[in-house]
Amino acid sequence: MLVLFPFILAIGIIVKLADGGQVFFRHQRVGKNFRKFYLYKFRTMAPESEKKGLQITSGEDKRITPVGRFLRKYKLDELPQLFNVIKGDLSLVGPRPEVEKYVNLFLEDYREILLVRPGITDFAAIEYRNEEKVLAKYSNVEEGYIKEVLPHKIKLYQKYLEQMSLTTDLKIIFQTLWSIVK
Repeated sequence: MLVLFPFILAIGIIVKLADGGQVFFRHQRVGKNFRKFYLYKFRTMAPESEKKGLQITSGEDKRITPVGRFLRKYKLDELPQLFNVIKGDLSLVGPRPEVEKYVNLFLEDYREILLVRPGITDFAAIEYRNEEKVLAKYSNVEEGYIKEVLPHKIKLYQKYLEQMSLTTDLKIIFQTLWSIVK
C-alpha cells in the first residue's frame, strides 16, 4: 500500500479535478458468510449516477466519465479495494463479491461460494474483464446479466473453489496482470 499510495493519491486528484464530484464510490456487497460490507472503488461515473440507472453498466453507458473509461479499461478504479483487503472484507483472489439483489437470485449457489472470502480477482474477473462490452449485446442489460453472465460467473466461482490453492491464486494474479497490460 505504501508503494501504491502516491499512485492512488494521483488518481484521486484526477478524479476530483475531472468534475468536482466524490473521489470514491462505495457500494454494499455481500461477503463471506453473507456479511455485508462496503466495496471501495474510484468513482468512474458522473455524480449521482447510481440513482439514475441500473447497478450494471454496459457498452457506452453515458453515465461513465471519460476519466472513468480510462480507469475501467486498466482496472485502476479497483485499486481502492486494497483497503478492503486490509480491512479483511476481501482477499486478493477469490470469487468476486456481488450485490445482495443478485445473491438472493442464486442463493443456493452462494451458500457454497460465500464460505470463502471474496476477492479482487478470480477466473470470472479475467474472463469478464470487458463485461460492459459483453452486456452491450443485450437489449435488457439486467436480464442478460441474470440469465447469461451471472450463471457463467457462478460456474467460474465454483471452479475456483474446487481448485483453490496458493498455486491457483498465483496463476490468477499473473493472468489478471497480463490481461491488464496486454
